[in-house]
This record gives sequence, structure tokens and C-alpha cells, in this order.
Amino acid sequence: MIHVGAVVLMACLFILRPEYVVAAEEFYVGDGEVVGALQQYVIKKKDSLIELARKFDLGYNEIAEANPGLDPFIPKPGAVAKIPKYWILPNLPREQGIIINLSEMRLYYYPYKKAKFIFTFPLGIGDEGTETPLGTFTIIEKRVEPIWYVPKSILEERPGHPAQVPPGPDNPLGTHAMRLSIGPVLIHGTNKPWGIGRRVSHGCIRLYPEDIPELFELVRIGTKVTIVRQPVKLGLLNRRILLEVHRGEGVDYFEEAVKLIRERKLLSRIDTVKLARVLREKSGMPEDISR
Repeated sequence: MIHVGAVVLMACLFILRPEYVVAAEEFYVGDGEVVGALQQYVIKKKDSLIELARKFDLGYNEIAEANPGLDPFIPKPGAVAKIPKYWILPNLPREQGIIINLSEMRLYYYPYKKAKFIFTFPLGIGDEGTETPLGTFTIIEKRVEPIWYVPKSILEERPGHPAQVPPGPDNPLGTHAMRLSIGPVLIHGTNKPWGIGRRVSHGCIRLYPEDIPELFELVRIGTKVTIVRQPVKLGLLNRRILLEVHRGEGVDYFEEAVKLIRERKLLSRIDTVKLARVLREKSGMPEDISR
């Protein structure tokens, strides 16, 4: 549960200077399993992890997990923050389309089959009780400046709320929306960017206001969308074994990790001390567990 005071502070922090906002990036994959690179940033006065998440096109979850020792609202100036623009790709075939991993609150878009480049975006997803559904779907509709037709469940929670909200700054769908082939679930923008990297929606998938136009232009109606939950991911980079572990899933992380390691026949190459540390810390970043 987010405290009301924190919500107000986050809303204020997200009135960002133009130079603080960047669009998503395209990453070279080749035949590899890991993309991006770990970066660092020296905290300046008036910085916050919430601002930095948006500046570097990360979800709040990603930057907070990578920097557990920093105050998310008032980090100490001069401290060095890890910027985890570094991901193991989801364990799925590389087909054209979108893969959404709810465990890391991140979307991967493969522009064509066996793509050498991918696009990736941080997300806000469904809250407890209104979880984003798992499964394979398609995009069946795309709209610019969408009208928000308020779901019945929300109207029941908020008596007196208007049944629809026109385009504009008060529209929680933002500037663009894409409907999936499952009931009312949308991939859309947001007027509350602090919710990216959090479980805050009624099942829809939210992107930063600067990210949604880019994804909207990249994909077509009929694009395949696969939604999975992979709290533990494993990949190889230069013959080193990397493991990425995300918090909050209520799963047996050790069992998940060992299953992936055994499937790849890598058990003899694992440092068990490193493995235990990575599973304990759950930094959300690829970590080396090789001997």
C-alpha cells in the first residue's frame, strides 16, 4: 500500500524538466541472451530515485531493487547509484511480437522473427486482486487520444465517478492505447508516471507518457503479445553464467533457479556461495554465479 503522502510527493517529483525525460532505446541482441549494460550515476542535490528511474527509462522497482541502501526520496548527494539498464531476456522463443514479464514489470518487443535488435520498456501492471492476466493474446485495436470507458468495477468502488473520461491530462490512458484480445485489458500510457514499476492498475499495462507513442508506432494490429511470470531468469554472457532474481513473487526462488540451471546442464559450473547471495539479495539485475 502506498502512503498518501508518498503519492503526493511522487506526483510532485514527476513534474520533470524536459531534459530529464528520455525515450526508450533499441538494444542489439545478436544471438546473445543478455542485453544492455550496468551504468552508474552520481546523485546530485534534489535528485530522487523516482526521477532517475524515469530519466533512464527504468521502472521504480528496478532502480529501488538495485539500490537498497539509498533513500528513494532523498538520496545522499555524491552517492553512486546503480543504473540497471541490463537484462537477461525472457526464457521464450524469439518470435516477432511482444513479451511481457510481470515479475520484472518490463516489456520486450521483437520487431521480427529471430530479431538481432529489441526494444524494451518498463511497465506498471495490475495490483493484487486485479492482476494482469497471463497468456498469449493479440493486439486487436489501436487508438490515439482514447476515451476512457470506466470499468464497472471502478464505478462500483467510486460512486459518482463519470462513466467515461475524454482525452486530456485527466485521462489515465494517456495519449495512446492498444486493446488486447482479452476483455478490457489495454496497453496504454498514463497520467501518473510514478506508477511505472509498480503494481497499481486494474489489470491494464501502463507505459511512461514518452514511451507509449514509440511502442504504438512500432506494433501493428495482430501483433502477438505473450504475458508471463518469470521471477528468475538465467543467461550466458561470454561463457559466464548470470542469474536475475526479482522480488515479491512468493515462489521458491532456490527451486526455480536450480530448475533453470539443470535444464541448461550448468550445475557443475555454479558457485553455490554466489548463488545463495544472489537469491538472498534479489537485486533484479543479472549477477554472475559462475565458478
